Amino acid sequence: MERRKFIKNTLYSSAALASTSILTNSCKANDYKKITILHTNDVHSHIDPFEKNNDKYALKGGVSRRATIIEKIREENSNTLLLDAGDIFQGTPYFNYYGGELEFKLMSMLKYDLATLGNHDFDNGVDGLYKQLPHAKFNFVSANYDFKNTVLDTHVKPYQIIYKDGIKIGIFGLGVELDGMVTKKLYKETKYLDPVEITQGVVSTLKQTEKCDLIICLSHLGFKYDSNKISDISLAKATKDIDLIIGGHTHTFLNKPLVLDNIEGEKVIVNQVGCHGLFLGKIDFYFDSFKNKKYEGVSIEV
Repeated sequence: MERRKFIKNTLYSSAALASTSILTNSCKANDYKKITILHTNDVHSHIDPFEKNNDKYALKGGVSRRATIIEKIREENSNTLLLDAGDIFQGTPYFNYYGGELEFKLMSMLKYDLATLGNHDFDNGVDGLYKQLPHAKFNFVSANYDFKNTVLDTHVKPYQIIYKDGIKIGIFGLGVELDGMVTKKLYKETKYLDPVEITQGVVSTLKQTEKCDLIICLSHLGFKYDSNKISDISLAKATKDIDLIIGGHTHTFLNKPLVLDNIEGEKVIVNQVGCHGLFLGKIDFYFDSFKNKKYEGVSIEV
């Protein structure tokens, strides 16, 4: 989506901070485990805050401010994950000059745990992305990009499992179709695989084989479209066993996470926090002694 169009397509309300919750009082007793998920998307190389003369975002955003918020949240709960839903690259001269090195170094300093790939992360080609991987002290997941016969083969996994306080968390990634959006010579022999079909296989592995307690999708498919193009909304409705879809690509501002029914009538949480590092998503999951889970969600202005 063109950057000049994303404002009119957002769902952002005037609230700077909003939350949603399906958390019951019983879960707030002392017999729960709390896992905090922090997330960003479409930061697009925005390292500094917006300048004070910016019409819409004066003095908002910036990596240093995000770092301060993240540090405070981690002090409150050490069982915190920090995730990104893609389009880390492209948008300021920092990318033009450093080619992604600075973005990966700063994300490493912020101690990101995992990220997926957006279409703009291919702007210097698979070779340019591969060149910057040593600067990323975190991993990348993408289940529906087949990187066989490219330099990224084996460097991007379909999913990763992370343990926090005895809770087993499975996280997988999905990317938007690159054909028609990214020049072929940039993504080379990377193959795009059907997200719904791939999701059914990966989630089955995470749920049935790996026995994950929490399953998260890092999606760069886009929130919603007027066409039949696959999106976070349609993915949530067409699949099962995903607990949380963290979205990107459409620069959609949600003032609170959206809760949908999946194909079996179970709840799926979908969230996306706009772009340019203006907001940080925060979702707290509470697990009781039987590993039943509830959540609270909030978008934090940076």
